[in-house]
Amino acid sequence: MKKSTIASLTIAALALGTTSTASAQTQDEEVRDKESRLQIGGYGEAVYSRNWYSNDPTRYTNPSASKNKNAKEGRFDLPHVVIYMGYDFGKGWSMGSEIEFEHGGTGSAYEKEYFEAQEYEHETEKGGEIELEQFWIQKTILPELNIKAGHIVVPIGYTNAHHEPLNFFTVYRPEGENTIFPSTWHQTGLSVWGRVSNFMRYEVQLVAGLNANAFSVENWIGGASHVSPFEFDPASKLGTAARLDFYIPNGPRIGLSGYYGSSVNNGYNQVEGSNFQKNGTITIGTFDFDYKGHNWIVRGNFDYGHLDDAWEITSILQNQTSNTSPFSKSYVGDQAVAYGLEAGYDVFSQIPRLRKDNQKLYLFGRYEYYDSYRPASTTQNGKKVQHVDRPWTERDRMAVGINYFPIKDLVVKAEFSKRFLKSPYNDEPSFSIGVAYAGWFTK
Repeated sequence: MKKSTIASLTIAALALGTTSTASAQTQDEEVRDKESRLQIGGYGEAVYSRNWYSNDPTRYTNPSASKNKNAKEGRFDLPHVVIYMGYDFGKGWSMGSEIEFEHGGTGSAYEKEYFEAQEYEHETEKGGEIELEQFWIQKTILPELNIKAGHIVVPIGYTNAHHEPLNFFTVYRPEGENTIFPSTWHQTGLSVWGRVSNFMRYEVQLVAGLNANAFSVENWIGGASHVSPFEFDPASKLGTAARLDFYIPNGPRIGLSGYYGSSVNNGYNQVEGSNFQKNGTITIGTFDFDYKGHNWIVRGNFDYGHLDDAWEITSILQNQTSNTSPFSKSYVGDQAVAYGLEAGYDVFSQIPRLRKDNQKLYLFGRYEYYDSYRPASTTQNGKKVQHVDRPWTERDRMAVGINYFPIKDLVVKAEFSKRFLKSPYNDEPSFSIGVAYAGWFTK
């Protein structure tokens, strides 16, 4: 296979978060040789949601008082609109890029701060809500060995590795992983990856470390991937990520991923003090799978994360964060967990006319559990002391709905979902409907 062909296939496979099998590569090789070196594509989502629960700022601090306040809220949203562009330079060299528009925004916004001060805050994020999510240069040596440098997706968990809207049934991204991890998680660094026959794909990355100042009770490390308020990403600390995917013939794809890295003092400058001498080491392990066959699609994930020095990080955020800092004051847990399972059946497979037209209608159900805050503890005066618990961070969620594919690259989604919270907190039912696409615009 020509190196230019390999590079062109690599652009397509990586930007959409999928990897073609060797047989598919063989089938496409002659076509790809005649196609443009420039590849343009993308994905996008438009959503309407109706929430039948209070969006009052006190709904977790005073659940009984907020139960019937603002109990019907509707909203339109553009969660993600993304443009891909890649180019095959030849001789094994290629580039890829991805620009993302989140929620249709352009820069800054006023948001309600629910969890601590319960007031409106004016928040400005790096790049606003228009981000360069990927930009990398790659050298393909062999299909089994590729080296990529730049701003890249960190494929920790199912959602980060497969974040396009055709890869999950729910209208929004799976809620558990989308809460406790950055999503989409992207950092600047170096990646080595390859595909071994039809059986396995591997990837190992060295990337800029996360910043503990951006951790929180409601999202664990989820807000820390791309929130640098500076014109660069501090990288005094580095992180290591790795992923393995196994493709079983006529069976499921099974994925394993992990992350390890320090997070304290990964800011603009080094800060002195006993708490700042801690490492804040993050350790994450995940398992995920998907199966497609017999008109079924089944997907599942399990994620566990641990944060060393969570007690000291909370002390830093609570007591040593400046009021003018771009980071919030928040408690941080030393553990977070998320797991989920979804399954859908294509009912159009039983209707010959629709099956022949390649239309699909999946009836699906999803269950997931996640907890973004398990309070840290320490020993003081010989006694174990624990941070105050926040039971509302522990949630079960169920969703049922449909995915209609009139054509391969476009889906119409609808679902009814409900979060189940522990007493005395109120459950949170909602209905969402949306349309999404993912594909290439050039051949």
